[in-house]
Amino acid sequence: MGIPAEYLILVISFAIVLFLLLLKFLFKKTLTPVNYRKANESITAYLYLLPSFVVLSIFVFWPVIYSFILSFFKWDFQNQANPAFIGLENYKKLFQLKNPIDVSFNQAFFNSLLILLTFIFLMHWIFDIKKIQNKKHKNIVKIMSILGIAGIILTVFFNVIGIISSLILVIAYTILAAKKFAYNTNDKLMGRLILFFVFIFLTSKIGILDIIKYVSIAKQEADFIKAIWNTTYYVLLSTPITIFLALLIALLMNRKLFGKTFFRTIYFIPFVTSVVAVSLVWQWIFNDNGLLNYFLQQMGFEKVLWLKDEKFTIPTVAIISIWKLIGYYSVIFLSGLQNISRTYYEAAEVDGANPWQKFKFITWPLLSPTTFFILIVSMIGAFKVFSEIFVLYSGMPGPYNNSGLTVVYFIYDKFYTQQRMGEASAAAYVLFGIILLFTFIQIKAGKKRVHYDS
Repeated sequence: MGIPAEYLILVISFAIVLFLLLLKFLFKKTLTPVNYRKANESITAYLYLLPSFVVLSIFVFWPVIYSFILSFFKWDFQNQANPAFIGLENYKKLFQLKNPIDVSFNQAFFNSLLILLTFIFLMHWIFDIKKIQNKKHKNIVKIMSILGIAGIILTVFFNVIGIISSLILVIAYTILAAKKFAYNTNDKLMGRLILFFVFIFLTSKIGILDIIKYVSIAKQEADFIKAIWNTTYYVLLSTPITIFLALLIALLMNRKLFGKTFFRTIYFIPFVTSVVAVSLVWQWIFNDNGLLNYFLQQMGFEKVLWLKDEKFTIPTVAIISIWKLIGYYSVIFLSGLQNISRTYYEAAEVDGANPWQKFKFITWPLLSPTTFFILIVSMIGAFKVFSEIFVLYSGMPGPYNNSGLTVVYFIYDKFYTQQRMGEASAAAYVLFGIILLFTFIQIKAGKKRVHYDS
């Protein structure tokens, strides 16, 4: 019988303590007083940090590592004592469809290639336009871009005028590159044009409507794909609205208003209130005969089945989350606003800047570190949504058709309800990979856009 990991961590920790104490004794005998003082400070700091490291190792680091290892094992109720290694099977099961889609490998390959090229195309187009300095040239390219995007839409949705769309796009981008609006040299022109020719060819032959159809079928045939779909929908719906409203409230609270402290407290109370209590209150508000439907009927509208119609599931949860988090993020925004020196605004007022110009050229750039932090934190928190759905729908993933099934709910169901701990661990690490990818993209995109006041 092996030694439990917790005991092993404690033994290693005690060994480290003894080792550090031994080093202090040896350094005292061998080092000069100045060097010994520096070494002693470092060793003392590590000794103070060691208890926290032990706690984190037992309750965080070791479970994370252990669950990752077990994601490659068949670890369920029957194999709990002796998990069997099955490699990537748990990860494959997550994306396995109940009824496979009737599509050939070539179709699947070219559909995937089309999605990739679509994103590459749009990103290049956007960044090329942003690099144009001359306003007149930028307006010309914007007009050509509108024509090009119209060509894309016609090609994608009608599939009959691919040649016309191709010509519009190629002419537009040729003007953009050949006139050197975006680049000092046009050595990248040929590669870009080849990319766009391939893109237009694929959209003409395949069409994004087919891809949308396949994704729609897949999310109905695999619960984990449905969970990713719902979670992504929730993140894209709740995060921008939350940040926008929080910034708006912070700007209002930063002004000289009567009772400002009272309003700060009111906005912050939902964040410190229990999620269960909040969800129960909103369950009553969204009920068929609840407060919201009462006001809607008083205004002459029909009753809305907020908790029984699947199309309202994610928006309903998003409303609760926005209401709960908006005060917390507004306080963080307010802290960032108060750290901006008043001298910038005074100089802008001397130059005759209006409120919008002060916000655009002073507040927003200097608030970018705070915005960057809130964007990452809010996105990570949104991907982990669970409690609101669990309480709002009384332990069910939505009213029907798994309309409220999120990735964390899927993990919970696999682990606690179905006792398939290996699959739950695999799903948790897929979620970790998604969050890590989005965070990495945000960090890379924010390097040139985040301005720190020096």
